[in-house]
Amino acid sequence: MYYVYTLASRLNGTLYVGVTNDLARRVFEHKQGTGSGFTTKHAVTRLVYAAQFESINEAIAEEKRLKKWRRAWKIQLIETENPGWKDLLNSQ
Repeated sequence: MYYVYTLASRLNGTLYVGVTNDLARRVFEHKQGTGSGFTTKHAVTRLVYAAQFESINEAIAEEKRLKKWRRAWKIQLIETENPGWKDLLNSQ
């Protein structure tokens, strides 16, 4: 399985969209500061949205689509799926 995910620094904070085949590992990397320079610099570690795909091509296409979205659309998607902006990895 493949995942498109969105991390946030806080409620309505800085957002990061990524794709991975191991969501738990990838989010852990971001939390440890080894995920990407951007997420480390901006303390973007809260998993607020994730979608699952069977195909890597579908996941990459969705990641590219979300990255082109306006910020307001991304926030609306997060608030529809996760109104409290809870860290989905820590709430399971």
